[in-house]
Amino acid sequence: MVFSSIPFLFRFLPVFMILYFVAPRRMRNIILFLGSLIFYAWGEPVYVLLMLFSTFSDYLHGCLIGACKNRNVARGLLISSIVINLGILGFFKYSDFLIGTVNQLLGCNIPLLNLPLPIGISFYTFQTMSYTIDCYRGEVKIQKNILDFGVYVVMFPQLIAGPIVKYRDVQEQLHERKTDIADINYGCRRFIVGLAKKVLLANNLGLLWTEISGAGPETTTVLGAWLGVLAFAFQIYFDFSGYSDMAIGLGAILGFHFPENFNYPYMAASITDFWRRWHISLSSWFKEYVYVPLGGNRRGLPRQLLNILIVWMLTGIWHGAGWNFLLWGLWFALWLILEKLVLLRIFKALPRMVGRLYTWLIVLVSWVLFAVESGSGAFAYLRIMFGQTAAGLYNDGTLFILLEYGVLLIIAAVAATPLVHRVTERMYRAAQGGMMAVRRVLEKLLLSLLLLASIAYVVEASYNPFLYFRF
Repeated sequence: MVFSSIPFLFRFLPVFMILYFVAPRRMRNIILFLGSLIFYAWGEPVYVLLMLFSTFSDYLHGCLIGACKNRNVARGLLISSIVINLGILGFFKYSDFLIGTVNQLLGCNIPLLNLPLPIGISFYTFQTMSYTIDCYRGEVKIQKNILDFGVYVVMFPQLIAGPIVKYRDVQEQLHERKTDIADINYGCRRFIVGLAKKVLLANNLGLLWTEISGAGPETTTVLGAWLGVLAFAFQIYFDFSGYSDMAIGLGAILGFHFPENFNYPYMAASITDFWRRWHISLSSWFKEYVYVPLGGNRRGLPRQLLNILIVWMLTGIWHGAGWNFLLWGLWFALWLILEKLVLLRIFKALPRMVGRLYTWLIVLVSWVLFAVESGSGAFAYLRIMFGQTAAGLYNDGTLFILLEYGVLLIIAAVAATPLVHRVTERMYRAAQGGMMAVRRVLEKLLLSLLLLASIAYVVEASYNPFLYFRF
C-alpha cells in the first residue's frame, strides 16, 4: 500500500484515524501497531513475520544488553544483533546478485533464489540496529515494553521509505505524546504538499524520463539526453522528498516528530553540501554508526579518506544489489575525497553559482549511473550527453518534448528551491489584521486545490511508483 493510492487515502487512512483518535490514549499504541501491520501486510503478507522476527530479536538483544554487567558479553550480544540484522538484509537483498556474480566469474550454473525483496527492509533494519548499538553505548533507556518497541519499528508513516528514525528521537513519544490542533494542521499541510510533489510533479517527470531512456541511442539527441536525466533528477527528488513530507506529516498528526530528510539539496554548492541536504537521515546514520566508529577524521588524513571511501561503498550497496549502485557510491566518494583535499578551498574563492553548477553536473552524472542499471547502458547514455551521438544536438522530436514538458520542468526547478517557502514566510510576517484572515483563507484554498488535483490524478493515473520502495 502506498500513500498515493486509493486504498490508502480512502480506506485505510480514514478508518485508522477514526479508531486512533476515538480510542483512549492508553490504547493508541495497540491501534498504531496493529494498523501498521495491516498496512504492511496489504502488499507483503508473508514478510510481516520477517519484520516481527527482526523486532523481537532486537528487543530481546536490547533487554539482554541492558541486563548484562560484563562488557565483553554485552559486546558479544551487540555483535549477535548486528550479524542477525545484516544476515537477513544480505540474504534477501544480495543473495541473487552474489550468486549471479559467482556464476559469471566461475562459469557455474547455481540457480538463483528469486526471492522478492521485502519492502522497507533496508529502512527498518537500520532502525533496529541503531537501537541495539545505542543500548550498548548506554545512550538510550532499555525499552522493556515490547509493544512500545514494536510501534517504533513498524509504525506505518515511515516504515517503508523512511526517514530513518533513531530510537532516541522518539523514545519519550512512544510512551507519552500529545497531539493538538496546531500539530494536526501542520501534519495535514505537510502531507498534502508531499502528495502533490509525488503525484503532480514526480509522476509526470517520470513519464518524461521513461520516454527518453526507452528510446534507442541512435535516436537520442544531446538535448534529449540532458532533458531525460534532468527529468529523473527532479523525479527522484520530488518522489522521495514527497514521501518524506507525507511521513513527517502523518507522524505529526499522530504525535511524533520525525527528523527532516531533505533541505533543498539542489541548492548545494558542493557535493559535501549536497549530502548534508539529501537523504539526511541515511547520511547521519552512516556518519554516526560507521564513519565515526572507523575513526572519522581523528586518525589523520589518509585514514579519513579511507573511511570516506568505505562509507560511500556501503552507501552505494545499501541502495541496491547491482554494480551500478556500487559505482554510484564510488563516484560520490571520489568527489568527496577531492573536495576534502583541494576543491572546497578552491570553491570558497569563487562565486557560489560556480559551485552550484559543478554540483549539478556531478549529481546529474550520478543519476545516470543510478538509474541505468547496465554499466554499458549508463556509459552509452553519458556519451550521448557529452556529444557522442549520430542523432545530433537536437531534432524535431526533442523540440516537441521540450515544448510539451518545458513548463513542468520550470515548475519543478522553482519548487526545488526555497523561493516559494521564503515568499510564503514573508507574507506570513507581513500579514496583520484583516490580511491575516485573507492569508489563512488563501492558504486553505491553495491546499484544497492541491489535494483535489492530486486525488484527481491518483484516480486517473496508472503510473504511480515510489522509487525508493525497491531499496
